[in-house]
Amino acid sequence: MEILLFVASAATGVWGISHILATRGVVAGFGQLTADNRRIITMEWITEGVALISVAALVAVVTAIDANTAVSSAAYAVAIATLIAMAIVSLFTGFRIAFLPFRLCPFIFSASAVMIALGTWF
Repeated sequence: MEILLFVASAATGVWGISHILATRGVVAGFGQLTADNRRIITMEWITEGVALISVAALVAVVTAIDANTAVSSAAYAVAIATLIAMAIVSLFTGFRIAFLPFRLCPFIFSASAVMIALGTWF
């Protein structure tokens, strides 16, 4: 069911864009930091956003071209594995933070992975 693939792609992409847009506020929330630490946090926050946008773009593009090829199946498998890995990391790190958006990451990543899996099987 291609609609699930596009919904998963949209959810993942929007969450990635929100990461990038929130970078300045997130870094500011850490208070006084050394220049190096500020750069590291900025880099990591943007990198997660770019990774999410890339996964979203991959899923959307292969779905739009042809969702029923071996290459598409491989791309979906990589996207699912990436999202599950990010969900696990987020579960053991960001989920322990009281700030709600951090706590949402494992659920959003997992839901997107499940939608991609379901979209490839139906």
